[in-house]
Amino acid sequence: MLDGVKISVFGATGQIGSQVVDLLAAEGHDVVAASRRTGVDVLTGAGVAGALRGAHVVVDVLNSPSYEDEPVLEFFGTATRTLVEAAQSAGVGHYVALSIVGATRLRMSGYMRAKAAQETLIEASGLPYTIVRATQFDEFAELIVASMTEEEVVRVPDARIQPIAAAEVAAHVARAAIGSPAGVVELGGPDKISFAELARIVGARHGDHRPIVVDEDATYFGARVDDDSLVTGEGAVLGTVRFT
Repeated sequence: MLDGVKISVFGATGQIGSQVVDLLAAEGHDVVAASRRTGVDVLTGAGVAGALRGAHVVVDVLNSPSYEDEPVLEFFGTATRTLVEAAQSAGVGHYVALSIVGATRLRMSGYMRAKAAQETLIEASGLPYTIVRATQFDEFAELIVASMTEEEVVRVPDARIQPIAAAEVAAHVARAAIGSPAGVVELGGPDKISFAELARIVGARHGDHRPIVVDEDATYFGARVDDDSLVTGEGAVLGTVRFT
């Protein structure tokens, strides 16, 4: 574990990035919070070299403003190439990136294809790296269920999901940043539940009692999923906060 290192966090004002910055700063590390708000633009390259000057570690928790197929692929491709090249020039010793469990399996999803392309660029960079693949955040559950809700019914795929609290993801990314490069690491919530159970829990929270139907034609944001598509495999790190 590294002590008092300089760590540049890109995507520092996002849901995960802001927590990572706070966690690392609280431990006494020299943290550069890089985002468009601080004059750093990973698409044009503006401010990137300055944000990485003297950094030992770069943390990439950037996210695309668009989830449409072509824009999201362009975003992650451009942003990752910019960061990789700048990190190489700056002599950064560890590239930490947040990705998604299932990114390399769900090729029908434009977002997942973009994340898989991001991973490929990092792996091919020659930089020591840790890619943290996390399952879907607890905080996204309502959005996921809403995407499967019609006027009178919720149609869910016959598949499992493994929600994890965003705070636990941020804590693991922060630990990765001060640890040694570990390659690809999977991170998931403590429980693997069906989409039907996810919808039931979300509905109960909001007093929504629409019927839940398991539909073989239902998809996860356009991608067909099964029991293994979105859940961790053997050797994964598991969180402790239960969605239920």
